Amino acid sequence: MPKMKTDRGAAKRFKVTGTGRIRRRRAFRRHLLEKKPSRRTRRLARDVDVDKGDVRQVKRLLGI
Repeated sequence: MPKMKTDRGAAKRFKVTGTGRIRRRRAFRRHLLEKKPSRRTRRLARDVDVDKGDVRQVKRLLGI
């Protein structure tokens, strides 16, 4: 069986940490920031772990 190719779109969106966790960016931080509170935009700036239910699918896309 040939090797799995990495989904290039997924590779740009997800990062794997040294301990193997998968991190992603948060949504709603692109535009219309003027009306959003600073506290919210700072919170949205941080990366978060991919939800447990999505990890298997993301790993498959990344070829892990």
